[in-house]
Amino acid sequence: MGQTDRESYRTNESIAHQFLHSCLGRLVILGVILGALLLVAALTVPDDEVMTVEMEDNIRQCIATNDSIKTDGIDNAINNVGYVFTHTDVDDAESMEQFLKYNTMEIQRHRFYSKAVLHNNLRPEGIGIGIGIFGMVVPTLSYNDFLLRTGPMHKGYDQEIIQRMPAKESNSFESNTELGY
Repeated sequence: MGQTDRESYRTNESIAHQFLHSCLGRLVILGVILGALLLVAALTVPDDEVMTVEMEDNIRQCIATNDSIKTDGIDNAINNVGYVFTHTDVDDAESMEQFLKYNTMEIQRHRFYSKAVLHNNLRPEGIGIGIGIFGMVVPTLSYNDFLLRTGPMHKGYDQEIIQRMPAKESNSFESNTELGY
C-alpha cells in the first residue's frame, strides 16, 4: 500500500485563498470589520439635542415605573432595555421639576459615542446614566441615582451622628469573641 502521489505535494490554491486563511489574513479582515464599525459609529453619534430629549424621556419613565420596591441590577437592566424602545405618554411636570431642581445632566460628546452624566449632591463627580451610539440612546440609569427631595440628615443637634455601642468588658485577651479568636 503505497501512496499514489509521491512526487508532488503542491496544492492548487491561489495566493488570495492562502492569504485569507492565514493568521495575518484573518487579522486584516478583523481590522477592516472593526474599521467599518468605527466609521459607522462616528457617523451616527447622536447630537446633544437628541441625547437630552431621549434621556429626559428615559428619566420620566424611570420615575414613573418606580413603585417603592428596591430593584436590583437585573431589574434595572431590563427596564433600561425597555426604555430604548418605548416613550412615555404621561407628562409628570412635578416630578421633572423636582428632578431638574436637584440634578443636572451633562452631555459629553466623544468621537464614537456620546455620554450622559448626572450630577447632584449625592454624586458631585457625576455618574453615567446613558450612552448614545449607532444613532440610539441606551440608558444605564437607576432610580437610586436621582436626588428628588432634600431633608435634614439627622433629627436634631443633640443627636450624635455615630451611635456608639458599649463594648463588652473582658479580663482575658485570649478568648475575646469580638476580635475573632
